[in-house]
Amino acid sequence: MEYALVGEPGSGATLRLDYRAFAYAGKFVVGAPGKAVLRTPDGSPAVPEWEPDEPLPSTVEAGAFDDDVIAAISFSPDRTDPACCRLRYVTVHVARRGEGLGPRLVDRTVERLAADGYDRVRIAVNNPFAYAALCKCGFAYTGERTGLAELELERPAAEPASESDVDGDGESAKSDRYRTGLRAFREDDRELDPRERRFIANRLGEGADPE
Repeated sequence: MEYALVGEPGSGATLRLDYRAFAYAGKFVVGAPGKAVLRTPDGSPAVPEWEPDEPLPSTVEAGAFDDDVIAAISFSPDRTDPACCRLRYVTVHVARRGEGLGPRLVDRTVERLAADGYDRVRIAVNNPFAYAALCKCGFAYTGERTGLAELELERPAAEPASESDVDGDGESAKSDRYRTGLRAFREDDRELDPRERRFIANRLGEGADPE
């Protein structure tokens, strides 16, 4: 697969992702954010053997989708701080999840943003799985939350955060800031599902959390 910049912020670049395979597919038809992808180098389908769970409506043609995309990310400058860029959405083909492709795409995009002159990169996450993955990419919890029950993470564009929460083996270290972020998910008003509760309990060293 290859990394490719589809378009800088403001370029009007869009992606047509199959909504049956990608979360947030509709967000990538908006032209204002920049976009980058991991895709097949020869334009062939990303997962040729994948079979969707539902058919497309008769008004939608499968050929309209960018089916060579394996993972996609969108980003744009922070509205109040032009030295900071925000990662807006990260999505991976449903058949390729669990392979570390999301973090790989984030790493390459952050490198690109550093080369473009951004000082910092931010992202908001709404679940502990994304939180742990982003911490492995050098982000750290800022202590801030958005109104959508999302935790704000940040890192310098050119290097990991000072508490990147990653040890030498690439595993999440149990720093105080990392633990604080995990606990914050328990403090939100929303209900955690059993998988999320078990994940947080295990990462905090508490063992399995009862369902």
